Amino acid sequence: MLSPSAQTATELADLLAGPVVPAARGLLGCRLAAGAVTVRITEVEAYAGTAGDPASHAYRGRTPRNAVMFGPAGYAYVYFTYGMHWCLNVVTGADGEASAVLIRAGEVVDGLAEARARRPAVRRDVDLARGPARLCAALGVDRAVYGSHLLGDGPVRLCPATEPVPESAVVAGPRVGVTGAHDVPWRFWIAGDPTVSAYRRHVPRRRAADPRT
Repeated sequence: MLSPSAQTATELADLLAGPVVPAARGLLGCRLAAGAVTVRITEVEAYAGTAGDPASHAYRGRTPRNAVMFGPAGYAYVYFTYGMHWCLNVVTGADGEASAVLIRAGEVVDGLAEARARRPAVRRDVDLARGPARLCAALGVDRAVYGSHLLGDGPVRLCPATEPVPESAVVAGPRVGVTGAHDVPWRFWIAGDPTVSAYRRHVPRRRAADPRT
């Protein structure tokens, strides 16, 4: 039975339809379910699209890759990175205004056996969805999830938090590995949670010195 403070589906939809930063904070504690596997979200990052956020995939405008980021809210933006990993984002904001929340990490709370089968090399349960690529692997997320409705009956379902995370348990800090707006504190995570990923600031690659100079 849900507690009186539990988030409702309507409240979750309203949250996603609003600004990306409060939406990102509000997604902590929510759950993502895909098949038998359910993950409780413990870490997220906000990206504000064309609204002055150079770290966002939508910063330079609409493309075939990022089109779903322009709304409506509640849909999945999935992209491939480093030629090997999928990452899952929840689209937020008003229709036509690109913004999304990257789901960085979570705790597998149901379907542990299936999550382990998808990630057989992982030794600890806390590492099954610790990082955006690992989370997608544990849930079985790939390109097929792109553009699906996360608040409906799609392949991945975003469910309200049954136990909302109190403000005192939320930490904010810079986003991980971005090339622009490094220090914008739009990464949010649950303090002390072992499933939260490690922070790594992006370090630009230096070109090798030309031996002829």
